Amino acid sequence: MSVRITILCENSVGPISGTLGEHGFAALIEPSQGAPILFDTGAGATLLPNASRMNKDLRQAWTVVLSHGHYDHTGGLLPLLNSCGPKQVFAHPGIFAARFRVKDSGQSTPIGIPQDRPVLEAAGARFDLSDEFRPIAAGMYLTGEIPRMTAFETGDKGLYRDCAGRVADSTPDDQSLVIETQKGLVVLLGCCHAGLVNTLDHIARMTSRHDIHAIIGGMHLAFCGQEQVEGTLASIRTLGVPKLAAAHCTGFAAAARMLHVLPKAFQLAMVGYTIEF
Repeated sequence: MSVRITILCENSVGPISGTLGEHGFAALIEPSQGAPILFDTGAGATLLPNASRMNKDLRQAWTVVLSHGHYDHTGGLLPLLNSCGPKQVFAHPGIFAARFRVKDSGQSTPIGIPQDRPVLEAAGARFDLSDEFRPIAAGMYLTGEIPRMTAFETGDKGLYRDCAGRVADSTPDDQSLVIETQKGLVVLLGCCHAGLVNTLDHIARMTSRHDIHAIIGGMHLAFCGQEQVEGTLASIRTLGVPKLAAAHCTGFAAAARMLHVLPKAFQLAMVGYTIEF
Protein backbone atom coordinates (compact mmCIF):
# COMPACT_ATOMS: atom_id res chain seq x y z
CA MET A 1 0.00 0.00 0.00
CA SER A 2 1.29 3.45 -0.92
CA VAL A 3 0.25 6.65 0.86
CA ARG A 4 0.24 10.37 0.11
CA ILE A 5 0.34 13.03 2.85
CA THR A 6 -0.64 16.63 2.09
CA ILE A 7 -0.45 19.56 4.53
CA LEU A 8 -3.76 21.45 4.50
CA CYS A 9 -3.23 23.83 7.44
CA GLU A 10 0.04 25.32 8.66
CA ASN A 11 1.51 28.62 9.81
CA SER A 12 3.00 29.35 6.37
CA VAL A 13 2.07 28.64 2.78
CA GLY A 14 4.02 27.06 -0.04
CA PRO A 15 3.92 27.70 -3.79
CA ILE A 16 0.21 26.95 -4.38
CA SER A 17 -1.45 30.30 -5.09
CA GLY A 18 -4.66 31.09 -3.23
CA THR A 19 -3.88 28.97 -0.17
CA LEU A 20 -4.00 30.48 3.32
CA GLY A 21 -1.87 30.19 6.44
CA GLU A 22 -2.89 30.24 10.09
CA HIS A 23 -1.40 29.18 13.42
CA GLY A 24 -2.53 25.57 13.24
CA PHE A 25 -1.98 22.20 11.66
CA ALA A 26 -3.87 19.67 9.56
CA ALA A 27 -2.73 16.96 7.17
CA LEU A 28 -4.67 14.73 4.79
CA ILE A 29 -3.56 11.11 4.51
CA GLU A 30 -4.57 9.40 1.26
CA PRO A 31 -3.76 5.68 1.13
CA SER A 32 -3.85 3.84 -2.17
CA GLN A 33 -6.40 1.49 -0.57
CA GLY A 34 -9.18 2.81 1.64
CA ALA A 35 -10.64 6.22 2.43
CA PRO A 36 -8.62 9.34 3.25
CA ILE A 37 -7.99 10.25 6.89
CA LEU A 38 -7.75 13.80 8.21
CA PHE A 39 -5.14 14.34 10.92
CA ASP A 40 -6.06 17.48 12.91
CA THR A 41 -8.22 20.30 11.58
CA GLY A 42 -6.29 23.55 12.04
CA ALA A 43 -7.66 26.53 13.94
CA GLY A 44 -10.79 26.82 11.81
CA ALA A 45 -10.15 29.50 9.17
CA THR A 46 -8.17 27.66 6.50
CA LEU A 47 -9.05 23.95 6.39
CA LEU A 48 -12.02 24.16 4.02
CA PRO A 49 -10.70 26.86 1.64
CA ASN A 50 -7.28 25.21 1.37
CA ALA A 51 -8.81 21.78 0.76
CA SER A 52 -11.01 23.28 -1.95
CA ARG A 53 -8.08 25.10 -3.53
CA MET A 54 -6.11 21.82 -3.67
CA ASN A 55 -9.10 19.82 -4.95
CA LYS A 56 -9.29 17.63 -1.83
CA ASP A 57 -12.81 16.39 -1.16
CA LEU A 58 -13.05 16.16 2.63
CA ARG A 59 -16.50 14.57 2.36
CA GLN A 60 -14.60 11.36 1.52
CA ALA A 61 -12.52 11.57 4.70
CA TRP A 62 -14.86 9.74 7.06
CA THR A 63 -12.23 9.54 9.81
CA VAL A 64 -10.64 12.43 11.72
CA VAL A 65 -7.76 12.10 14.18
CA LEU A 66 -7.21 14.82 16.78
CA SER A 67 -3.66 14.84 18.11
CA HIS A 68 -4.63 16.80 21.25
CA GLY A 69 -7.17 19.28 22.55
CA HIS A 70 -5.71 22.66 21.58
CA TYR A 71 -7.70 25.10 19.44
CA ASP A 72 -5.10 25.24 16.65
CA HIS A 73 -5.62 21.52 15.97
CA THR A 74 -9.35 21.21 16.71
CA GLY A 75 -10.90 24.53 15.68
CA GLY A 76 -11.68 23.33 12.18
CA LEU A 77 -13.70 20.34 13.33
CA LEU A 78 -17.07 22.10 13.62
CA PRO A 79 -16.79 23.84 10.21
CA LEU A 80 -15.76 20.47 8.75
CA LEU A 81 -18.78 18.71 10.24
CA ASN A 82 -21.14 21.46 9.13
CA SER A 83 -19.78 21.39 5.58
CA CYS A 84 -18.93 17.73 5.02
CA GLY A 85 -21.21 15.72 7.28
CA PRO A 86 -20.67 13.30 10.19
CA LYS A 87 -17.19 11.99 10.99
CA GLN A 88 -15.69 9.37 13.26
CA VAL A 89 -13.23 11.19 15.51
CA PHE A 90 -10.33 9.36 17.16
CA ALA A 91 -8.74 11.12 20.12
CA HIS A 92 -7.62 10.86 23.75
CA PRO A 93 -10.27 11.12 26.52
CA GLY A 94 -8.56 14.27 27.82
CA ILE A 95 -9.11 16.46 24.76
CA PHE A 96 -11.95 18.44 26.36
CA ALA A 97 -9.98 19.57 29.41
CA ALA A 98 -9.73 23.31 30.11
CA ARG A 99 -6.48 24.74 28.68
CA PHE A 100 -4.76 28.12 29.06
CA ARG A 101 -1.52 29.80 28.12
CA VAL A 102 -0.44 32.07 30.95
CA LYS A 103 2.34 34.60 30.39
CA ASP A 104 4.80 35.79 33.02
CA SER A 105 2.77 39.00 33.18
CA GLY A 106 -0.23 36.97 34.32
CA GLN A 107 -2.13 37.48 31.07
CA SER A 108 -4.17 34.37 30.35
CA THR A 109 -5.49 33.08 27.02
CA PRO A 110 -7.82 30.07 26.63
CA ILE A 111 -6.32 27.62 24.13
CA GLY A 112 -8.55 24.56 24.51
CA ILE A 113 -10.93 23.02 22.00
CA PRO A 114 -13.37 25.81 21.01
CA GLN A 115 -16.60 23.79 21.29
CA ASP A 116 -17.71 21.36 23.95
CA ARG A 117 -18.52 17.74 23.23
CA PRO A 118 -22.35 18.05 23.00
CA VAL A 119 -22.07 20.78 20.35
CA LEU A 120 -19.69 18.71 18.23
CA GLU A 121 -21.75 15.53 18.64
CA ALA A 122 -24.88 17.42 17.62
CA ALA A 123 -23.03 18.45 14.45
CA GLY A 124 -22.14 14.83 13.65
CA ALA A 125 -18.94 13.96 15.52
CA ARG A 126 -18.81 10.34 16.69
CA PHE A 127 -15.99 10.27 19.23
CA ASP A 128 -13.85 7.17 19.74
CA LEU A 129 -11.68 8.03 22.75
CA SER A 130 -8.80 5.99 24.14
CA ASP A 131 -5.40 6.54 25.73
CA GLU A 132 -4.02 3.24 24.36
CA PHE A 133 -1.83 2.48 21.34
CA ARG A 134 -4.30 1.20 18.75
CA PRO A 135 -4.92 0.65 15.03
CA ILE A 136 -7.31 3.09 13.36
CA ALA A 137 -7.00 1.82 9.76
CA ALA A 138 -4.95 -0.68 7.78
CA GLY A 139 -1.30 0.02 8.56
CA MET A 140 -2.06 3.10 10.68
CA TYR A 141 -1.78 3.37 14.45
CA LEU A 142 -2.47 6.06 17.02
CA THR A 143 0.20 6.14 19.72
CA GLY A 144 -2.09 6.69 22.69
CA GLU A 145 -0.76 8.53 25.72
CA ILE A 146 3.03 8.76 25.65
CA PRO A 147 5.10 8.22 28.83
CA ARG A 148 7.41 11.15 29.67
CA MET A 149 10.72 9.45 30.35
CA THR A 150 13.45 11.56 28.71
CA ALA A 151 15.10 13.94 31.20
CA PHE A 152 15.87 16.74 28.71
CA GLU A 153 12.37 16.88 27.21
CA THR A 154 10.92 19.30 29.75
CA GLY A 155 8.27 20.70 27.41
CA ASP A 156 6.39 23.99 27.35
CA LYS A 157 6.27 25.73 30.74
CA GLY A 158 3.54 28.21 29.79
CA LEU A 159 0.60 25.78 29.67
CA TYR A 160 -1.93 25.48 32.48
CA ARG A 161 -5.28 23.92 33.31
CA ASP A 162 -6.52 27.10 35.01
CA CYS A 163 -6.47 30.76 34.01
CA ALA A 164 -4.54 31.74 37.15
CA GLY A 165 -1.54 29.61 36.21
CA ARG A 166 -1.59 27.43 39.31
CA VAL A 167 -2.11 23.97 37.76
CA ALA A 168 0.47 23.05 35.11
CA ASP A 169 -0.72 21.22 31.99
CA SER A 170 1.63 18.57 30.59
CA THR A 171 -0.83 17.88 27.72
CA PRO A 172 -1.19 14.16 28.48
CA ASP A 173 -3.62 13.78 25.58
CA ASP A 174 -0.82 14.40 23.05
CA GLN A 175 -0.74 11.60 20.45
CA SER A 176 0.94 10.99 17.11
CA LEU A 177 0.08 8.81 14.12
CA VAL A 178 2.26 5.94 12.89
CA ILE A 179 1.95 4.78 9.27
CA GLU A 180 3.50 1.60 7.90
CA THR A 181 5.01 2.06 4.44
CA GLN A 182 7.30 0.00 2.21
CA LYS A 183 10.16 2.35 3.13
CA GLY A 184 9.62 2.13 6.89
CA LEU A 185 7.51 3.88 9.51
CA VAL A 186 6.22 7.40 8.93
CA VAL A 187 5.42 9.40 12.06
CA LEU A 188 2.93 12.26 11.76
CA LEU A 189 3.00 14.77 14.62
CA GLY A 190 0.51 17.41 15.72
CA CYS A 191 2.57 19.34 18.28
CA CYS A 192 4.48 16.50 19.94
CA HIS A 193 4.04 17.97 23.43
CA ALA A 194 5.26 14.64 24.81
CA GLY A 195 8.66 15.24 23.17
CA LEU A 196 9.87 13.73 19.93
CA VAL A 197 12.31 11.35 21.61
CA ASN A 198 9.67 10.16 24.09
CA THR A 199 7.32 9.67 21.15
CA LEU A 200 9.79 7.69 19.04
CA ASP A 201 10.83 5.56 22.04
CA HIS A 202 7.16 4.77 22.75
CA ILE A 203 6.59 3.79 19.12
CA ALA A 204 9.61 1.48 19.26
CA ARG A 205 8.26 -0.18 22.42
CA MET A 206 4.82 -0.66 20.90
CA THR A 207 5.92 -1.88 17.47
CA SER A 208 9.37 -3.41 18.14
CA ARG A 209 10.54 -1.38 15.14
CA HIS A 210 13.19 1.33 14.78
CA ASP A 211 13.02 1.88 11.01
CA ILE A 212 11.68 5.45 11.00
CA HIS A 213 11.67 6.66 7.40
CA ALA A 214 10.05 10.08 7.92
CA ILE A 215 8.93 12.44 10.67
CA ILE A 216 6.41 15.09 9.62
CA GLY A 217 4.71 17.85 11.59
CA GLY A 218 5.05 20.09 14.63
CA MET A 219 7.79 19.31 17.14
CA HIS A 220 7.08 22.12 19.66
CA LEU A 221 10.73 23.05 19.93
CA ALA A 222 9.90 26.76 19.59
CA PHE A 223 8.76 26.73 23.22
CA CYS A 224 11.59 24.61 24.66
CA GLY A 225 15.18 25.15 25.72
CA GLN A 226 18.32 24.60 23.69
CA GLU A 227 19.11 21.39 25.56
CA GLN A 228 15.92 19.83 24.25
CA VAL A 229 16.63 21.00 20.70
CA GLU A 230 20.14 19.52 20.73
CA GLY A 231 19.04 16.30 22.44
CA THR A 232 16.28 15.83 19.91
CA LEU A 233 18.63 16.36 16.98
CA ALA A 234 21.17 13.94 18.43
CA SER A 235 18.54 11.23 18.69
CA ILE A 236 17.35 11.80 15.11
CA ARG A 237 20.93 11.58 13.84
CA THR A 238 21.45 8.33 15.76
CA LEU A 239 18.31 6.85 14.21
CA GLY A 240 19.40 7.96 10.74
CA VAL A 241 15.95 9.27 9.77
CA PRO A 242 16.05 10.04 6.01
CA LYS A 243 13.25 12.64 5.98
CA LEU A 244 12.46 15.30 8.57
CA ALA A 245 9.66 17.65 7.53
CA ALA A 246 9.18 20.36 10.16
CA ALA A 247 5.98 22.36 10.58
CA HIS A 248 3.86 24.54 12.84
CA CYS A 249 5.35 24.79 16.35
CA THR A 250 8.83 23.50 15.52
CA GLY A 251 10.05 27.10 15.52
CA PHE A 252 12.30 29.08 13.18
CA ALA A 253 15.47 28.74 15.27
CA ALA A 254 15.03 24.98 15.77
CA ALA A 255 14.22 24.50 12.07
CA ALA A 256 17.33 26.43 11.09
CA ARG A 257 19.39 24.26 13.42
CA MET A 258 17.87 21.13 11.87
CA LEU A 259 18.73 22.35 8.40
CA HIS A 260 22.33 22.93 9.50
CA VAL A 261 22.73 19.57 11.24
CA LEU A 262 20.64 17.41 8.87
CA PRO A 263 20.73 19.21 5.49
CA LYS A 264 19.88 16.14 3.41
CA ALA A 265 16.92 15.12 5.54
CA PHE A 266 15.37 18.48 6.43
CA GLN A 267 12.35 19.96 4.65
CA LEU A 268 9.71 22.56 5.52
CA ALA A 269 6.15 21.22 5.55
CA MET A 270 4.13 24.30 4.64
CA VAL A 271 0.56 24.41 3.30
CA GLY A 272 0.57 22.42 0.07
CA TYR A 273 3.57 20.26 1.00
CA THR A 274 2.99 16.76 -0.37
CA ILE A 275 5.01 13.61 0.07
CA GLU A 276 4.38 10.03 -1.10
CA PHE A 277 5.68 6.71 0.21
